[in-house]
Amino acid sequence: MLRLDDVQIFVLAAEQGSFSNAARQLNIAPGLASSSVMRLEAALGARLFDRSTRSMQLSEEGERYLPHARAMLEAQRGGQQALASGHSALSGPLRLSAPSDLGRNVVLPWLDDFQQQHPGVSLQLRLSDRAADLLRQPLDVALRYGALSDSSLVALPLAEHNRRVLCASPEYLARHGRPAQVEDLKQHNCLRFIWGEQVHERWRFTLPEGERVVVVAGDRVSDDADAVRRWGVSGFGVVYKSRLDVIDDLRAGRLVELLPAEHCEPAPLNLICAHRSRLTPLVVRLREFLQARCTALLAEP
Repeated sequence: MLRLDDVQIFVLAAEQGSFSNAARQLNIAPGLASSSVMRLEAALGARLFDRSTRSMQLSEEGERYLPHARAMLEAQRGGQQALASGHSALSGPLRLSAPSDLGRNVVLPWLDDFQQQHPGVSLQLRLSDRAADLLRQPLDVALRYGALSDSSLVALPLAEHNRRVLCASPEYLARHGRPAQVEDLKQHNCLRFIWGEQVHERWRFTLPEGERVVVVAGDRVSDDADAVRRWGVSGFGVVYKSRLDVIDDLRAGRLVELLPAEHCEPAPLNLICAHRSRLTPLVVRLREFLQARCTALLAEP
């Protein structure tokens, strides 16, 4: 029979890259960590690490087993939280990944409020415009825009009808004029961001005459979408971003909407988790909280 403490040490060793680092986190001797993983390997009949005198890395079998090991630990944690939720407040770690602009400028203060409501929750927040690998990284959930490309993941809608917004600052429009049609974007300085490994430079629109894709260019691109929004507010060019990201700038007049909302690309926001075993009471409550906040923000005049 597998021991969950052996599985935990295996997962920590895989994440930390060594038995000694995993042992340090658990306050045990490195030899105990190594023996624990060897016991797990014997129980599974598989070699989980390729070891040498100088290095240690996951074997091919270890790579395949790691997401299942994490799922076992999450299922245990979820069961404990489910039992605890019947007679106590929500508590425990919440490991969340979010896009840079949305996370830093919109979600961050929301999470402050969430923790005030649930002081037993400890937050680990990662802000990045690279899509988090929920099967390999130690994360509970991730906020992600767009349709889900991996059907094995679970998507919980937060803002189903959110769309991108084509916009620029009043200062930029005063200097360069307003594009009369989407083809005019080829003559404008379009500020682009990198999502994953690709530059977002194929801007999609739904026009009365049908779908249209415009390949844009400009003198600035960043792997941080927050920087791109700030460039737009500062008057350096045209941006095409989620309404949730720029809604405060639009209402304050720092950015001006250039195209009707229904002509812009859908950008639904979802809360993503690796599988349904991670839908713990804490994650379910977080989803309800964030969905209510998104709805209220988009509904404000």
